[in-house]
Amino acid sequence: MKNVLTQISRVLVGGLFIFSGVIKMNDPVGFAFKLEEYFGEDVLNLPFLQPLALYLAVFLVILEVLLGVFLLLGVYKRFTLWSLAGMMGFFTFLTFYSAYFNKVTDCGCFGDAIPLTPWESFSKDVVLSILIAVLIWGQMHIRTWLPERINQAKMAGTLLLCVLFSNHVLSHGPIWDFRAYKPGTDVLVAMKSAEELGLEPPKYETYFTLAAPDGSRVEVSGTAYIDEKWYERTDYTIVEDGTYSKKIAEGYEPPIHDFAILINGEDRTEEFVAAPQVLWLIAYD
Repeated sequence: MKNVLTQISRVLVGGLFIFSGVIKMNDPVGFAFKLEEYFGEDVLNLPFLQPLALYLAVFLVILEVLLGVFLLLGVYKRFTLWSLAGMMGFFTFLTFYSAYFNKVTDCGCFGDAIPLTPWESFSKDVVLSILIAVLIWGQMHIRTWLPERINQAKMAGTLLLCVLFSNHVLSHGPIWDFRAYKPGTDVLVAMKSAEELGLEPPKYETYFTLAAPDGSRVEVSGTAYIDEKWYERTDYTIVEDGTYSKKIAEGYEPPIHDFAILINGEDRTEEFVAAPQVLWLIAYD
């Protein structure tokens, strides 16, 4: 039984790390943007790492693929298992922090291909952490399946492919493009709301934090605030920085929601996007 659980965990963890690494390697620039978001002052408060985000993104995705390959091949067992455990320990904490405090709404675990909510990301990391714990528990059953020379060739080949693939997508863009602005996208259509397209939009609920006379605080939803007539309780006051909105039901959201062309404060987006021919020159400030 121990051997069976170990081998199942080995295949699941190794396969998922390779899949996740390749998906992010397909768009390292997008992953770098996500790292910059995590390094921001309101999340990890590591702004000095933001200029290094792209280099870290490429390094992490290659490491992720290599660890998956090492695990499946059964090589560098101690290094592989404890590297996996360290990565999952850190990312489990990070996804919980993001989910609980609503810091980063998409972890970027699978790039733009499979967007996950913060709590979905945390649940995935918990399951992976359990599987890695099983691997550490049954590590004596993790053995190499192939001769050493073949393993070395496979590892070298994997590293070479990762480097070449990363260089290609950095120079030419993603091979599998899941981005909102991928070539061929009708920007005006992609900006339309669910109501404009006749689709069901997501539903949000507003939550209020109320301060009681004794100094304690209670959190109520906007619905409960009205239905239970909290507004009539003059001894409770709304804490301004404790009010927030939370998604309670999924629905259609425009893929492009942060694009606008403003000239002297005037929105000229539709005029430029609908023009028959437009030459864009985009540069960093």
